[in-house]
Amino acid sequence: MRLIFDVNGGDNKYEIIKGAIEVANEFDTDIILVGRKDFIEENLQKLDYNKDKIEIVYAEENIENNEDPAFALRRKKDSSIAVAMKLLKDKEADALISAGSTGALLAGGLFIVGRIKGIKRAVLPTIIPGIKSNTMIIDSGANMDTNPDLLLEFAMLGETFLREYYKIDSPKVGLLNIGVEEGKGNSLYKETYTKLKDSDINFVGNIEARNIMNNEADLVVCDGFDGNILLKSIEGVIDFAVKNVFHSIQKSELDDESKSAFTKFLMNEFKNLDAKEVGGTILLGIDGNIIKAHGNSDSRAIKNAAKYAINIVESNVVNKIKDKVE
Repeated sequence: MRLIFDVNGGDNKYEIIKGAIEVANEFDTDIILVGRKDFIEENLQKLDYNKDKIEIVYAEENIENNEDPAFALRRKKDSSIAVAMKLLKDKEADALISAGSTGALLAGGLFIVGRIKGIKRAVLPTIIPGIKSNTMIIDSGANMDTNPDLLLEFAMLGETFLREYYKIDSPKVGLLNIGVEEGKGNSLYKETYTKLKDSDINFVGNIEARNIMNNEADLVVCDGFDGNILLKSIEGVIDFAVKNVFHSIQKSELDDESKSAFTKFLMNEFKNLDAKEVGGTILLGIDGNIIKAHGNSDSRAIKNAAKYAINIVESNVVNKIKDKVE
């Protein structure tokens, strides 16, 4: 297997290189590092690796988060995202991992790699941990402006992904809303409710944000604007709660041994709430394996994103979705 890593994208460029090398060493995977050659070679000197498994592809530019993605992609032909997408399109590798601009990644997937035939938009599905099982949010940040037909398409893509990758036979699909009653929400969500209700998916109605982690649905549908706010709100609350608990332990009157044991136990329990343990998510609807990692990913997050990419490739889920859609 061969994986591409977008080194120029993301906040922690050395961490991307470090995570990629860890993947090459641990999983015996060939990797392609796309970015500024001098920077990559300088940082590779700090790491131990098999030179035969590493390839460097030069790309000087990077598309920043504040740039118009489509315009920047056309103007910056030498950007790491553009170069990496071309490699993926030409079957030079099996998957691409990038912590770069979501908009640029989406534009590159659409214009360079291409959509699955019959799909209008690509989406980001993100897994939220729950009490008994996980819940997928779709879309979690790729599409800010949508319509009811697109939200229905997102639901169908997400449902197919849950069936084919997570092996859930009949996923329960809910619609994010401000109340559970039919007729709640703005015109977009009211019309979407009707379309989901009339479709052949297993639609369970509206889901309020506070109930998402109670596993009332396997898939929660929303536009990328609401989905991204929801996702980051959950991440923020979890981060606050975990830090508050650990702070309380340190301030407590427990002896040092008890504090250490309790902290170790909680760290293990909270592990599944850490976004860096997931690493990234697939850009669903693109005819290729593109994995979006967090912009602030460290080497652990990049490594976990690559593990997810390996599973995506081995499951052949993109081709299975193509067959279903087409």
